[in-house]
Amino acid sequence: MTSDATLTRDGLAPDGRGQVLLIACGALAREIIALRSGNGWDHLDLQCLPAIYHARPEKIVPAVRAAVEKHRSDYDRIFVVYADCGTGGALEAACSELGVKMIAGPHCYSFFEGNAAFDALDEVTSFYLTDFLVRQFDAFVWEPLGLDKHPELRDMYFGNYEKLVYQGQTKNPELIERARACADRLGLQFEYRFTGYGDLTAALRSA
Repeated sequence: MTSDATLTRDGLAPDGRGQVLLIACGALAREIIALRSGNGWDHLDLQCLPAIYHARPEKIVPAVRAAVEKHRSDYDRIFVVYADCGTGGALEAACSELGVKMIAGPHCYSFFEGNAAFDALDEVTSFYLTDFLVRQFDAFVWEPLGLDKHPELRDMYFGNYEKLVYQGQTKNPELIERARACADRLGLQFEYRFTGYGDLTAALRSA
């Protein structure tokens, strides 16, 4: 499996064997590969864009558009494994224009929880982490916010949050403890919630 560092910086090139190309966030690579392998979905190829776009949503739409246009002639279908992810509806509009489908939901936290279940939650004061983001907490949260150099800024960023919710895609005791440590660093209560893959499974099944 490609390392988190490579997925963060470079993404993942398509393998070029199947009939359907998934264009996805690099932060979802392990989950998609696990689902593909576990279900025998050999018709699905995966290309991941750099996971760091999770923190730079203005880069998502141009990158998805370029990937679709580059690979359209090579596949029967293309499916975009991004939710809105901070694009303010721009990704949905681009996918409609390009004639490709995308996963439903405002962000990955919602479709991992299950979009219907997430809609019913009242967690506006919760900060979410997934398996990937627990492993890459420093690279995606601590360092981009400058907390490695100025930890005194923590309360300015997180003062309105009450708890950190770790949505576990896998049942991994080590990641649970790492997530708990992340909550302590942010001064937040901790909640572990095993979500598995949520709506991602059904989305890929119908891709």
